[in-house]
Amino acid sequence: MAKVTKAVFPVAGMGTRFLPATKSIPKEIMTLVDRPLIQYAIDEARAAGIKEFIFVTSRGKSALEDYFDVSPELERTLEAKGKTSLLETLQNTNMDSGAIAYIRQHKALGLGHAVWCARRLIGEEPFAVILPDDVIAGETACLQQMVEAYDETGGCMVAAMEVPPEKASAYGLLDVKEDHGSMVSIKGMVEKPKPEDAPSNLAVIGRYILTPSVLENLHSMKTGAGGEIQLTDAIAQELTDGKDVYGYRFRGQRFDCGSKAGFLQATVAFGLARDDLRDEFSDYLTEMAALQQAAE
Repeated sequence: MAKVTKAVFPVAGMGTRFLPATKSIPKEIMTLVDRPLIQYAIDEARAAGIKEFIFVTSRGKSALEDYFDVSPELERTLEAKGKTSLLETLQNTNMDSGAIAYIRQHKALGLGHAVWCARRLIGEEPFAVILPDDVIAGETACLQQMVEAYDETGGCMVAAMEVPPEKASAYGLLDVKEDHGSMVSIKGMVEKPKPEDAPSNLAVIGRYILTPSVLENLHSMKTGAGGEIQLTDAIAQELTDGKDVYGYRFRGQRFDCGSKAGFLQATVAFGLARDDLRDEFSDYLTEMAALQQAAE
Protein backbone atom coordinates (compact mmCIF):
# COMPACT_ATOMS: atom_id res chain seq x y z
CA MET A 1 0.00 0.00 0.00
CA ALA A 2 1.06 3.57 -0.62
CA LYS A 3 2.22 5.44 2.48
CA VAL A 4 0.12 8.27 3.87
CA THR A 5 2.25 11.37 3.35
CA LYS A 6 -0.37 14.05 2.63
CA ALA A 7 -2.80 15.68 5.05
CA VAL A 8 -5.67 18.09 4.52
CA PHE A 9 -6.47 20.71 7.15
CA PRO A 10 -9.94 22.24 6.65
CA VAL A 11 -9.57 25.71 8.21
CA ALA A 12 -12.06 27.80 6.23
CA GLY A 13 -14.61 28.24 9.02
CA MET A 14 -15.35 31.67 10.46
CA GLY A 15 -15.15 30.61 14.11
CA THR A 16 -18.35 32.41 15.08
CA ARG A 17 -18.52 30.64 18.46
CA PHE A 18 -15.44 32.61 19.49
CA LEU A 19 -16.54 36.06 18.44
CA PRO A 20 -15.43 38.78 18.96
CA ALA A 21 -11.91 37.26 19.14
CA THR A 22 -12.25 35.72 15.68
CA LYS A 23 -13.29 39.03 14.16
CA SER A 24 -9.62 39.80 13.56
CA ILE A 25 -7.76 36.46 13.90
CA PRO A 26 -8.48 32.98 12.55
CA LYS A 27 -9.77 30.56 15.18
CA GLU A 28 -6.90 28.21 14.36
CA ILE A 29 -4.40 30.85 15.59
CA MET A 30 -6.05 31.11 19.01
CA THR A 31 -3.49 30.10 21.63
CA LEU A 32 -3.70 27.01 23.80
CA VAL A 33 -1.13 27.79 26.54
CA ASP A 34 1.61 29.14 24.22
CA ARG A 35 0.92 27.44 20.90
CA PRO A 36 -1.91 28.08 18.45
CA LEU A 37 -4.36 25.27 17.78
CA ILE A 38 -2.97 24.73 14.30
CA GLN A 39 0.50 24.02 15.69
CA TYR A 40 -0.81 21.07 17.69
CA ALA A 41 -2.35 19.69 14.48
CA ILE A 42 0.87 20.18 12.50
CA ASP A 43 2.99 18.54 15.19
CA GLU A 44 0.64 15.55 15.22
CA ALA A 45 0.84 15.25 11.45
CA ARG A 46 4.63 15.42 11.49
CA ALA A 47 4.78 12.67 14.11
CA ALA A 48 2.67 10.50 11.77
CA GLY A 49 5.10 10.96 8.88
CA ILE A 50 3.14 13.56 6.92
CA LYS A 51 5.32 15.47 4.45
CA GLU A 52 2.80 17.56 2.51
CA PHE A 53 0.34 19.85 4.28
CA ILE A 54 -2.73 21.11 2.41
CA PHE A 55 -4.73 23.91 4.01
CA VAL A 56 -8.24 24.61 2.78
CA THR A 57 -8.75 28.25 3.72
CA SER A 58 -11.08 31.15 3.05
CA ARG A 59 -11.03 34.92 2.98
CA GLY A 60 -9.45 36.49 6.07
CA LYS A 61 -6.99 33.69 6.85
CA SER A 62 -3.77 35.49 5.93
CA ALA A 63 -2.54 35.41 9.56
CA LEU A 64 -2.68 31.61 9.37
CA GLU A 65 -0.44 31.61 6.30
CA ASP A 66 1.98 34.10 7.87
CA TYR A 67 2.33 31.98 11.00
CA PHE A 68 4.22 29.23 9.18
CA ASP A 69 6.51 31.64 7.34
CA VAL A 70 10.06 32.47 8.39
CA SER A 71 10.53 35.57 10.55
CA PRO A 72 14.15 36.61 9.88
CA GLU A 73 14.08 39.80 11.95
CA LEU A 74 12.67 38.08 15.03
CA GLU A 75 15.13 35.20 14.65
CA ARG A 76 18.08 37.62 14.41
CA THR A 77 16.87 39.45 17.51
CA LEU A 78 16.60 36.25 19.55
CA GLU A 79 20.00 35.07 18.34
CA ALA A 80 21.65 38.40 19.20
CA LYS A 81 20.20 38.25 22.73
CA GLY A 82 21.35 34.67 23.23
CA LYS A 83 17.81 33.33 23.63
CA THR A 84 18.65 30.04 21.99
CA SER A 85 15.76 28.09 23.51
CA LEU A 86 13.18 30.56 22.22
CA LEU A 87 14.93 30.64 18.86
CA GLU A 88 14.71 26.86 18.56
CA THR A 89 11.02 26.95 19.51
CA LEU A 90 10.38 29.60 16.87
CA GLN A 91 12.28 27.75 14.16
CA ASN A 92 10.27 24.60 14.86
CA THR A 93 7.17 26.46 13.63
CA ASN A 94 8.76 27.15 10.24
CA MET A 95 7.77 24.94 7.33
CA ASP A 96 10.02 24.00 4.41
CA SER A 97 9.41 25.76 1.12
CA GLY A 98 6.84 23.83 -0.87
CA ALA A 99 5.68 21.72 2.09
CA ILE A 100 2.48 23.75 2.56
CA ALA A 101 -0.15 24.50 -0.06
CA TYR A 102 -3.20 26.72 0.38
CA ILE A 103 -6.49 26.11 -1.41
CA ARG A 104 -9.50 28.45 -1.15
CA GLN A 105 -13.00 27.23 -0.34
CA HIS A 106 -15.09 30.07 -1.72
CA LYS A 107 -18.43 28.84 -0.39
CA ALA A 108 -19.12 27.26 3.00
CA LEU A 109 -20.71 24.06 1.71
CA GLY A 110 -19.55 21.67 4.41
CA LEU A 111 -16.58 19.55 5.46
CA GLY A 112 -16.97 17.20 2.52
CA HIS A 113 -16.76 20.10 0.12
CA ALA A 114 -13.67 21.47 1.87
CA VAL A 115 -11.87 18.14 1.44
CA TRP A 116 -13.03 17.93 -2.19
CA CYS A 117 -11.42 21.32 -2.84
CA ALA A 118 -8.01 19.70 -2.27
CA ARG A 119 -8.55 16.89 -4.79
CA ARG A 120 -6.00 18.05 -7.39
CA LEU A 121 -3.22 18.18 -4.81
CA ILE A 122 -4.13 14.78 -3.39
CA GLY A 123 -4.22 12.95 -6.70
CA GLU A 124 -4.41 9.15 -6.47
CA GLU A 125 -2.86 8.73 -3.03
CA PRO A 126 -4.32 7.89 0.36
CA PHE A 127 -4.44 10.96 2.56
CA ALA A 128 -5.23 12.12 6.07
CA VAL A 129 -7.69 14.78 7.22
CA ILE A 130 -7.11 16.60 10.50
CA LEU A 131 -9.63 18.94 12.10
CA PRO A 132 -7.62 21.34 14.30
CA ASP A 133 -10.63 21.93 16.58
CA ASP A 134 -10.08 18.43 17.96
CA VAL A 135 -6.92 18.52 20.06
CA ILE A 136 -5.89 15.06 21.25
CA ALA A 137 -3.32 14.53 24.00
CA GLY A 138 -1.61 11.16 24.25
CA GLU A 139 1.74 9.46 24.58
CA THR A 140 1.57 8.55 20.88
CA ALA A 141 0.01 11.06 18.49
CA CYS A 142 -3.49 10.01 17.41
CA LEU A 143 -2.77 10.16 13.69
CA GLN A 144 0.43 8.17 14.20
CA GLN A 145 -1.61 5.43 15.89
CA MET A 146 -4.01 5.44 12.95
CA VAL A 147 -1.28 5.34 10.31
CA GLU A 148 0.28 2.32 12.00
CA ALA A 149 -3.12 0.59 12.06
CA TYR A 150 -3.81 1.60 8.44
CA ASP A 151 -0.58 -0.09 7.34
CA GLU A 152 -2.17 -3.35 8.49
CA THR A 153 -5.71 -2.86 7.20
CA GLY A 154 -5.84 -0.44 4.27
CA GLY A 155 -9.27 0.96 3.40
CA CYS A 156 -10.70 4.08 5.02
CA MET A 157 -10.30 4.75 8.72
CA VAL A 158 -11.87 7.24 11.11
CA ALA A 159 -10.90 8.06 14.68
CA ALA A 160 -13.65 7.04 17.09
CA MET A 161 -14.62 7.41 20.73
CA GLU A 162 -17.66 6.71 22.87
CA VAL A 163 -19.66 9.82 23.76
CA PRO A 164 -22.54 10.20 26.24
CA PRO A 165 -25.77 8.99 24.58
CA GLU A 166 -27.46 12.35 25.19
CA LYS A 167 -24.73 14.05 23.12
CA ALA A 168 -24.39 11.42 20.41
CA SER A 169 -26.73 13.15 17.96
CA ALA A 170 -24.21 16.00 17.61
CA TYR A 171 -21.72 13.64 15.92
CA GLY A 172 -21.32 11.31 13.02
CA LEU A 173 -21.97 7.84 14.49
CA LEU A 174 -20.72 4.39 13.53
CA ASP A 175 -22.90 1.36 12.94
CA VAL A 176 -20.55 -1.40 14.10
CA LYS A 177 -20.25 -4.73 12.30
CA GLU A 178 -17.42 -6.29 14.31
CA ASP A 179 -15.76 -4.90 17.42
CA HIS A 180 -12.15 -5.90 18.02
CA GLY A 181 -11.32 -3.40 20.76
CA SER A 182 -9.18 -0.63 19.36
CA MET A 183 -10.29 -1.50 15.81
CA VAL A 184 -13.89 -1.89 14.68
CA SER A 185 -15.17 -2.77 11.24
CA ILE A 186 -18.32 -0.89 10.40
CA LYS A 187 -21.36 -1.42 8.23
CA GLY A 188 -22.71 2.11 8.22
CA MET A 189 -22.23 5.74 9.23
CA VAL A 190 -24.87 8.33 10.08
CA GLU A 191 -24.23 12.06 10.38
CA LYS A 192 -25.97 13.72 13.36
CA PRO A 193 -28.97 11.38 13.56
CA LYS A 194 -32.01 11.88 15.74
CA PRO A 195 -31.52 10.18 19.13
CA GLU A 196 -33.97 7.40 18.26
CA ASP A 197 -32.06 6.70 15.00
CA ALA A 198 -28.55 6.55 16.52
CA PRO A 199 -26.91 3.19 15.66
CA SER A 200 -24.48 3.52 18.59
CA ASN A 201 -22.72 6.14 20.71
CA LEU A 202 -19.40 5.49 18.96
CA ALA A 203 -18.67 8.86 17.41
CA VAL A 204 -16.38 9.98 14.61
CA ILE A 205 -13.68 12.38 15.83
CA GLY A 206 -11.72 14.75 13.61
CA ARG A 207 -9.04 12.41 12.26
CA TYR A 208 -9.42 10.44 9.03
CA ILE A 209 -7.35 8.33 6.67
CA LEU A 210 -9.09 8.18 3.31
CA THR A 211 -8.67 6.65 -0.11
CA PRO A 212 -8.88 8.70 -3.33
CA SER A 213 -12.24 7.10 -4.17
CA VAL A 214 -13.80 9.17 -1.36
CA LEU A 215 -13.01 12.24 -3.48
CA GLU A 216 -14.93 10.66 -6.36
CA ASN A 217 -17.90 10.17 -4.04
CA LEU A 218 -17.72 13.82 -3.02
CA HIS A 219 -17.71 14.89 -6.65
CA SER A 220 -21.44 14.21 -6.89
CA MET A 221 -21.98 17.15 -4.49
CA LYS A 222 -24.86 15.43 -2.70
CA THR A 223 -26.03 17.36 0.33
CA GLY A 224 -26.75 15.67 3.64
CA ALA A 225 -27.36 16.74 7.23
CA GLY A 226 -27.72 20.50 7.62
CA GLY A 227 -27.94 20.94 3.85
CA GLU A 228 -24.15 20.55 3.61
CA ILE A 229 -21.89 18.18 1.70
CA GLN A 230 -20.91 15.73 4.43
CA LEU A 231 -17.63 13.86 4.48
CA THR A 232 -19.34 11.12 6.51
CA ASP A 233 -21.75 10.45 3.64
CA ALA A 234 -18.89 10.07 1.15
CA ILE A 235 -17.15 7.58 3.46
CA ALA A 236 -20.42 5.68 3.95
CA GLN A 237 -20.63 5.35 0.16
CA GLU A 238 -17.45 3.26 0.33
CA LEU A 239 -19.39 0.71 2.37
CA THR A 240 -22.19 0.70 -0.20
CA ASP A 241 -19.55 0.00 -2.84
CA GLY A 242 -18.31 -3.01 -0.88
CA LYS A 243 -15.11 -1.45 0.41
CA ASP A 244 -13.68 -1.62 3.92
CA VAL A 245 -14.12 1.18 6.44
CA TYR A 246 -12.79 1.01 9.99
CA GLY A 247 -13.20 2.93 13.19
CA TYR A 248 -10.14 3.29 15.40
CA ARG A 249 -10.47 3.85 19.15
CA PHE A 250 -7.42 5.99 19.75
CA ARG A 251 -5.47 6.14 22.98
CA GLY A 252 -5.56 9.65 24.37
CA GLN A 253 -7.79 12.43 25.62
CA ARG A 254 -9.72 14.52 23.14
CA PHE A 255 -10.64 18.16 23.73
CA ASP A 256 -13.29 19.89 21.64
CA CYS A 257 -11.56 23.23 21.17
CA GLY A 258 -14.32 24.32 18.84
CA SER A 259 -16.35 25.08 21.97
CA LYS A 260 -15.51 27.56 24.70
CA ALA A 261 -15.85 24.99 27.47
CA GLY A 262 -13.63 22.52 25.62
CA PHE A 263 -11.02 25.18 24.97
CA LEU A 264 -10.90 26.07 28.67
CA GLN A 265 -10.66 22.40 29.65
CA ALA A 266 -7.77 21.92 27.23
CA THR A 267 -6.02 24.99 28.62
CA VAL A 268 -6.19 23.55 32.14
CA ALA A 269 -5.04 20.08 31.06
CA PHE A 270 -2.12 21.30 28.94
CA GLY A 271 -1.14 23.89 31.54
CA LEU A 272 -0.96 21.26 34.28
CA ALA A 273 1.08 19.01 31.98
CA ARG A 274 3.83 21.63 31.73
CA ASP A 275 6.72 21.35 34.19
CA ASP A 276 7.29 25.11 34.11
CA LEU A 277 3.64 25.93 34.86
CA ARG A 278 2.29 23.03 36.88
CA ASP A 279 3.03 24.12 40.45
CA GLU A 280 1.94 27.75 40.20
CA PHE A 281 -1.09 26.93 38.07
CA SER A 282 -2.16 24.06 40.31
CA ASP A 283 -1.94 26.27 43.40
CA TYR A 284 -4.11 28.86 41.67
CA LEU A 285 -6.75 26.31 40.67
CA THR A 286 -6.83 24.92 44.21
CA GLU A 287 -7.32 28.42 45.58
CA MET A 288 -10.11 29.17 43.13
CA ALA A 289 -11.89 25.90 43.95
CA ALA A 290 -11.68 26.69 47.66
CA LEU A 291 -13.10 30.16 47.12
CA GLN A 292 -15.97 28.78 45.05
CA GLN A 293 -16.74 26.14 47.67
CA ALA A 294 -16.72 28.78 50.40
CA ALA A 295 -19.10 30.96 48.39
CA GLU A 296 -21.58 28.10 48.11
